[in-house]
Amino acid sequence: MLYPLKFKPIYKDKIWGGTRLKSLFNKDFSPLPNCGESWELSGVEENLSVVSNGFLQGNTIKEVIEIYMGEVVGERVFNKYGHDFPLLIKLLDTESYLSIQVHPDDSYALKHHNSLGKTEMWVVLDAKPGAEIITGFNREVNKEVYLEHLNNGKLKEILNVETASPGDVFYLPAGRIHAIGAGITLLEIQQTSDVTYRVYDWDRKDENGNYRELHTDRALEVLDFNKYDQYKTPYTLEENKPSELVKSPFFNTRMMEFNRDREIDYSFLDSFVLLCCIEGNCIINYEGGLEVLQAGEIALVPAELKNITLTPQGSCRIVETYIG
Repeated sequence: MLYPLKFKPIYKDKIWGGTRLKSLFNKDFSPLPNCGESWELSGVEENLSVVSNGFLQGNTIKEVIEIYMGEVVGERVFNKYGHDFPLLIKLLDTESYLSIQVHPDDSYALKHHNSLGKTEMWVVLDAKPGAEIITGFNREVNKEVYLEHLNNGKLKEILNVETASPGDVFYLPAGRIHAIGAGITLLEIQQTSDVTYRVYDWDRKDENGNYRELHTDRALEVLDFNKYDQYKTPYTLEENKPSELVKSPFFNTRMMEFNRDREIDYSFLDSFVLLCCIEGNCIINYEGGLEVLQAGEIALVPAELKNITLTPQGSCRIVETYIG
């Protein structure tokens, strides 16, 4: 019988990366100088996550799916994605601004990169006072207005800037221009894709004194120039009751904050469930055993496991993710 799977993190140092994943979540990313990204669960071909617990320890996520197919991811998910795991889960930590960037949708990414597109969402876990997140435009623009501001070094003037606070949630559909500012730690849930079009990189140079590549033409083809009334995802968090965050064609997410046992019945789903612990810790009880889930860890509950009980050690906060 399958069981909740845990995975070895894949650590990435970045030009903009920080070190708070060590202090916040005890991530040991040595010998890297920083850890801008910790890939907690990845189906990206060159960065396949490896199981760290139980009898499947040492197997990649792809090997697990090849063996167990719909039993692990759900029949409907397997029929759509085959042996490829459809989501990529990261923890990000920033010491400086990321580049301003945009991602393509499925059709564009398939045509040009033989890849899924990249719709994503962020849950802010920690933020220094005044830390900024860029998401979308602050006015209606067109290509001409956009290029004028980009070429004159004034792009930020037409972008929507939000002040980031712990607990904030942002949904970023493919095509939305965005950037994470300095001093932010967040959970990122996204489609399995590593396709990014860099629009502007703050005129900084890498360790070799070179500017990083920009993708101006590609970005122009996928950017959504519309202005939206709301960029931050509203939700109300009630203790011991799941709160819906994002419902999309690519993933559904809920947040749970609880201080007592939660019996969960997933019989309504034909999907795996990811439990991303962002605060506290808990025990996942299932038929056949238990697994401990600490802050900064995730567990994949296989589709065949329909009933689990979460037992918090004090208070615990979890982001739950599945394919709807």
